[in-house]
Amino acid sequence: MALMINNECIACDACAEECPNGAIEEGDPIYSIDPDICTECVGSYDEPSCLSVCPVDAIMPDPDNIENMEELKYKFEMLQKGE
Repeated sequence: MALMINNECIACDACAEECPNGAIEEGDPIYSIDPDICTECVGSYDEPSCLSVCPVDAIMPDPDNIENMEELKYKFEMLQKGE
């Protein structure tokens, strides 16, 4: 499933710099993750890189965007092709 950023976000920008897909964008007042681009770092890293750098643990699974590993891999492949 895609990840989401909750209201604990302090807009530190750490997560946006780590995202290999560019799925994290600055918002007002908190950052947001585009579920169409978030692959939970499947295809890039062993685990979501944003989770490890968030100083306030504001990133969590998005219950509205549930995807299994194969769907995340497919999304990653399509993003690589530019589709």
